[in-house]
Amino acid sequence: MTAETMVGFGPKQAWLAIRGRDPGAVVDALGLRDLGPTPWREGVDLAHLTDDRLAVTPPLAGAREAEWILVAGRRLFTSESTVEAVALSVALETEVQFFATHRVGEQHRWVRAVDGVLVRAFDFVGETGEVTEWRGDPDDAERALGIPEAAPADADDLLVGEDDVARLAARWSIDPTALDGRPAPGPLHVAAAPD
Repeated sequence: MTAETMVGFGPKQAWLAIRGRDPGAVVDALGLRDLGPTPWREGVDLAHLTDDRLAVTPPLAGAREAEWILVAGRRLFTSESTVEAVALSVALETEVQFFATHRVGEQHRWVRAVDGVLVRAFDFVGETGEVTEWRGDPDDAERALGIPEAAPADADDLLVGEDDVARLAARWSIDPTALDGRPAPGPLHVAAAPD
């Protein structure tokens, strides 16, 4: 395989960011079947356009001088993400983050679990102006986005967009929209969800 450049993703996508260096362990913990390496563009497209394929990155340098493995795919929209992030953080004994952004209904979500402890869960539906999940306290990165200290009684003044999700991901782990054109540190793998 020749050296290639990475392809970013983010809008209308869901992804996990897992602190670590072993994509195989992540695939195993998620109960996926590794289908092997694929060109980045094709893998990201498969993850975006299908319900049963996920793109799994090699370890990528990111926030807090850590390496992060990203797992992206439309399939993650259909799962109960909070439970998966917490359970996955237990199984892998690390930090797991979940992000989702979908501009059609303006739904934006993030979850952060560390070693089996849910640190933060936030879900906002801009179409209705409703905060549908609020667990844990917002950190400095969230407050920089305009997230208040406590769950708002009236979310009419709360504005969260897909760019905010990417900015938060950059502070917590990696902004996947910023991967475009950067040299790939290794191959992207496509994994299949269980039948």
